[in-house]
Amino acid sequence: MTDIEKKKAAGRPAGKRIAPKSTRRRSREVALQGLYEWLISGADAGVIEAHMREQEGFDKCDTAHFDALLHGCIGEASDLDAVLSRHVDRKTTELSPIEHGVLMIGAYELKHCIDVPYKVAINEAVELAKSFGGTDGHKYVNGVLDKAATELRPVEVEAARSARR
Repeated sequence: MTDIEKKKAAGRPAGKRIAPKSTRRRSREVALQGLYEWLISGADAGVIEAHMREQEGFDKCDTAHFDALLHGCIGEASDLDAVLSRHVDRKTTELSPIEHGVLMIGAYELKHCIDVPYKVAINEAVELAKSFGGTDGHKYVNGVLDKAATELRPVEVEAARSARR
């Protein structure tokens, strides 16, 4: 089978290659795995970090962003849950650990990573939910973070909405 036939069989157009993941996206994925472990086991953040650093592909991370996300989300879990609780339809403890972790990462980035545009923070969280979450979890994540963005970044959100009009 030729390369073109393999790509067609995989459902991709013949001339289209899959772009490599950015270091930031990879850091979000690994941070999500660490948050999942923390939400399930309650293990120490340092132990989880060491475990994540041993994972294959960790060298492709933006390590500073990974550290900020993992330690920031764990350290501010109650504050992030307080923000999220105003926009979810149930207690955050009743969310699936994947959706909860994705929402924590999204809320953390909206709150602290001002260099990341709010639409990018939401889109990255949606992509995480698509990759790791349930069937329609990405829609839920999108709706919750869109509401949270109006609270956490009101000026940026209003400017974007005004520009569309």
